Amino acid sequence: MKWTRVSAVLILSLWLGVLAACGQNEDPAAAKRSAEASPASTSDTAVPVASDATEPSTESTEPYEVVAEKLRAPWVIAFAGDIIYVSEREGHIVRIEGDQSTRQNVNLSKSVHGGGEGGFLGFLLAPDFEQSQQAYAYHTYEENGEMLNRVVQLKYTGESWDEIRVMLEGIPGAYNHDGGRMAYGPDKLLYMTTGDAQQPELSQDKDSLAGKILRMTLDGEVPADNPFPDSYVYSYGHRNPQGLAWTDTGVMLVTEHGPSGSPGGHDEINVIEPGGNYGWPTVYGDQTGSGMNSPVYHTGEPAIAPSGAAIDDQNRMLIATLVGSALYRYDPATKEMSVVFDGEGRLRDVKIKDGRVYVITNNTDGRGNPAETDDRLLIVNELK
Repeated sequence: MKWTRVSAVLILSLWLGVLAACGQNEDPAAAKRSAEASPASTSDTAVPVASDATEPSTESTEPYEVVAEKLRAPWVIAFAGDIIYVSEREGHIVRIEGDQSTRQNVNLSKSVHGGGEGGFLGFLLAPDFEQSQQAYAYHTYEENGEMLNRVVQLKYTGESWDEIRVMLEGIPGAYNHDGGRMAYGPDKLLYMTTGDAQQPELSQDKDSLAGKILRMTLDGEVPADNPFPDSYVYSYGHRNPQGLAWTDTGVMLVTEHGPSGSPGGHDEINVIEPGGNYGWPTVYGDQTGSGMNSPVYHTGEPAIAPSGAAIDDQNRMLIATLVGSALYRYDPATKEMSVVFDGEGRLRDVKIKDGRVYVITNNTDGRGNPAETDDRLLIVNELK
């Protein structure tokens, strides 16, 4: 089935489910976080920033530094030189430069639908952002009573982000399982994750864009070497992948939320191959199936709800987790997973820049226990 840039709207059957892998996680450290944060005023357009947090510090003995606080369910950390951009699920971008920050509007032709796990999710600056001032975004919208997701191109004016092109529409959406992570591959193409939209059977349907890793050119076209003709689908059989990263040898690793209910958990790390079938909903965890790829690692029970991911200088994967309320490190060489930073509640994204590890908390997403200063962008000085 050929998908054009603006595909036909897929009619979905919406139902509200309990998502154990992303469920509410009461955070006993919330009061501690609030007490430790330095007081600062804020407004609808400004977010408090630690004055020198983005400058490398070799003398700090604190486990982390606060770069920004009072963010609203942040989703992505992006860098343009010394400037940091943080996307917020309600549909804003926070621009942070030194000790100045501004909350900026994103102007879209179709409004952001922020119900459940949907909203303004993926955000990616163009490779030539300093010249083009363009970016890509993945967001949930509503059409004819249905929740869907779309990919758009944005232009930055210096004060706002304006939609200039629709790359792809009609990606199945739902109250839960919307995927939404975006990243550039070593091949300089655009990859994004989609969830199963609470319809597990769609993950095995190669004609559906739900429960997939999608791959497209920066102009929104289907690459000629995609595994399925005239299709954005790069891999399938996914439940709700939310982390994308590549090792320096080009191995693509994806984090994925495991099933809810009982047994729950079994969050996965998968090595993605073109055209690969990753089993959902037929198999998960240690289960196997003919023609289906098994994860290189799964958590068993309970769930940690892995989200954003990054690769360090030793090809180890850092993973921000929601229910796990910690930053984990996975070593592909030993297949060992360990907690390297915790105590600040739910974590949504992690990035590494100039050897420094940045994370954003996600305690204001409706499932955490936010402190007064949440959510926050942190630089982690010490990993366990």
